[in-house]
Amino acid sequence: MLDRDMRLFVALDIDPSIRERIARFLDEVRGLAPAARWVSAESLHVTLKFIGERPDAMVSEIEPAIRSVSAKAFQLSFHGTGFFPNQNSARVFWIGIEADTALGELAAQIERALVPLRIEAENRAFNPHLTLARAGEGAPGRQMSDKPNRTFSALREKFGTMPAADFGTMRAADFFLYRSQISSRGSQYSKLASFTLNS
Repeated sequence: MLDRDMRLFVALDIDPSIRERIARFLDEVRGLAPAARWVSAESLHVTLKFIGERPDAMVSEIEPAIRSVSAKAFQLSFHGTGFFPNQNSARVFWIGIEADTALGELAAQIERALVPLRIEAENRAFNPHLTLARAGEGAPGRQMSDKPNRTFSALREKFGTMPAADFGTMRAADFFLYRSQISSRGSQYSKLASFTLNS
């Protein structure tokens, strides 16, 4: 039987200075939504492609497929916060990502490179963001309810009167194939391969 416990995704890492600013921000706002499931600053990354569970042996096919991608390095900024699916029925609290078209083009190239390996393309538009917290126990990918949700009510009130937070700008010069493993401390991420963008 094939081992299918390897959960894979492709993502950008975040500069330490930006991660530190986000960590301080999380410390400040976590108490406003104690019932939410908050992520740790250490686990944050910019997902380019979620691959899902694949046999260990398939990494030897996935890595060269991704290595065929040729894209330029680019700048991206982490700015502002928001809620999915909308502010009134918030289920997810996030930080926004601003970048030129290079970010979306990189994600699209990765997706095209993996299709021949029978890794399905996404059926929704690429929407880069950093998820900070989730409300409720909804499964990933499940349609989010549009009913009012009180988990983030204090956060909504606070950010309705505050200027948008700025967490900094970084240059994306490389990206990574990650493995995600569930442990008693939550999801643990490890880098399996790195890929350099053109300067």
